[in-house]
Amino acid sequence: MSMLRNLATSLINAEKEYIVTTVPKAKELRPFVEKAITLARKAKALSGDGANVEEVHLRRQAARYFHAGNSTFKEASSRFRGKKGEAKDPIERTAGVKAVQRLFDELGTRYQTRNGGYTRIIRIGRRSGDNAELAVIELVDNPRELAHKAA
Repeated sequence: MSMLRNLATSLINAEKEYIVTTVPKAKELRPFVEKAITLARKAKALSGDGANVEEVHLRRQAARYFHAGNSTFKEASSRFRGKKGEAKDPIERTAGVKAVQRLFDELGTRYQTRNGGYTRIIRIGRRSGDNAELAVIELVDNPRELAHKAA
């Protein structure tokens, strides 16, 4: 479970929107990530009085798919940190929090009209060290892919 959370966080936060891993890991990761993206889609489709409450609920459900890692955030954001009078450094959020934010802000709207199939697995050969079969798992309809289609 922990490995899947790390892979999911890496895939969502990846700048080029793909990661290279082994084929069995990619096959396990696909439904894991797609469930999280579906939660983000549901949040974008909400409307009405209880929409904000339901969106928070969906965000918290989606946070289960990523590592939280904010156990020291409250201490780090304390007004008593550092010396008196010195400027305080901005607090950096963890990768899991960034993944949830990106999932709901960007990916939820991108896949609003798509009913599943948010990821693609491409086999790329074998690793030279242990001969494990490698694959690229990527998010579909990424900007790189759309730019290539337009050209």
